[in-house]
Amino acid sequence: MNGDATERLGFLANVVEKESEHLAFTFKRLFPEGQTVTSGMVTNWVADPEVAERMDAFVARFSRLQDTLGDKLLPALLRLTGEHVGPAVDNLNRAEKFDWIDSAEDWMIYRQLRNQMVNEYIEDYAVLADSLEAGRHYVPQLLAIADRLVGEVRERAGL
Repeated sequence: MNGDATERLGFLANVVEKESEHLAFTFKRLFPEGQTVTSGMVTNWVADPEVAERMDAFVARFSRLQDTLGDKLLPALLRLTGEHVGPAVDNLNRAEKFDWIDSAEDWMIYRQLRNQMVNEYIEDYAVLADSLEAGRHYVPQLLAIADRLVGEVRERAGL
């Protein structure tokens, strides 16, 4: 592997670590422990600029981490291992085969949630509440995947 590719992997691993920290921080600040997110809660959150900002940060950070992992770090890691990089679904299936992610199917759920949170934000608070609740549920898995992929990169690239 050339120096530019190693440098890029190191950069991406660092970005993922920072994005994970930021998502975990916002996750703790936004979601009340033990409560299910409802459309009424979302209505109240949107009305409070400080909480609305946290909600926006959660949506952005969840989306950004999911994008960075699936669209940047995973293909770079596959290249590092000599694997063919193809369509996202093929890359996810390879990642599942290598136990880097728990499930390619779950990853597609993360992607769908990302799209719902970003695109349905203003239109339907019930859909947004459902998406935020599902996102809240999946954050620990997403953070674990990030940690696993960064560990693979650091071990395989000697970083």
